[in-house]
Amino acid sequence: MKIAIIGAGAIGGYVGVKLALAGEDVTFMVRGANLDAIRRNGMKLIMHDGSEHVAADVKATNNYAVAGPQDMVILAMKAHQVEAVADDLPKLFGPHTTVVTMQNGIPYWYFHKHGGPLEGSQVHSVDPTGILVKNIPPQRVIGCVVYPASELVAPGVVRHIEGDRFPVGELDGTASERVARISECFSGAGFKAPVLDNIRSEIWLKLWGNLTFNPISSLTHSTLQDICQFPLSRELAASMMREAQEVAHKLGIEFRVTLEKRIAGAEKVGKHKTSMLQDIEAGRAPEIDALVGSVVELGRLTQTPTPHIDTLYALVKLLSRTMQEESGQVRLQLAA
Repeated sequence: MKIAIIGAGAIGGYVGVKLALAGEDVTFMVRGANLDAIRRNGMKLIMHDGSEHVAADVKATNNYAVAGPQDMVILAMKAHQVEAVADDLPKLFGPHTTVVTMQNGIPYWYFHKHGGPLEGSQVHSVDPTGILVKNIPPQRVIGCVVYPASELVAPGVVRHIEGDRFPVGELDGTASERVARISECFSGAGFKAPVLDNIRSEIWLKLWGNLTFNPISSLTHSTLQDICQFPLSRELAASMMREAQEVAHKLGIEFRVTLEKRIAGAEKVGKHKTSMLQDIEAGRAPEIDALVGSVVELGRLTQTPTPHIDTLYALVKLLSRTMQEESGQVRLQLAA
């Protein structure tokens, strides 16, 4: 398959190398240092066991028109980064191009083929201008939940930490030929990619932890184990999860694990910093709206009170704005 991967970061790099080494025709849509490194040396993957694999024959470009129509486009960046490439993405689309979304949180397409009174609703916190639904038609989308952990350690070099599971599913839950083909493609690259009949339930299961532990960790600079083992923060996490569970239930979602088991699973990960905390510490814009703001919005849509989630959302949004202001002041000082 001709596969374009948008971004060669932690997940995009990992997925791209494995697909390329399995014989797929992979093009990385990247820029800057990553583009130069991949063109020069290929894309390198360091597995958790220390083994190194290099996809030397992959293509890399920042010109979407040059890449041209693909069989599959994998969106492998964070949700708040998708809008920046939305205008260019149609250049990768042919009549049957499928888009696999690998973002955490509530996706922009959530209510497409959802059914019920909210069918077709826009998720404003994720797609405020409507550019995503316009330029990446939900009809092209296959949903995907990302469970592996990896990190970009240098331009063109990704280290895999753990996990290999990428469940996929049609937005209407059907067992289509195209979702079967994507599952087989991923499986051929060594991933576990079961086809689910309710991809939204799987999205909520992962989000249940992300919307809770990410903002708490970013505000307290604490790891998952710290949060789960300190009684006050553990109860705060549980309160946020109960609110989210009520929102999800009103949208027809049932969780296949209990709340306590989900918290215990996070605790078992140990002294791990969430992605939001890592972004905060690195001075990068954190991923807030898809993970937390979207649940606040869905709470309003379903008339469900979410006071604990609202509070954490307000605090982490303020933190992000303060970081932006301080970063701007630093740039001005450097320019002077």
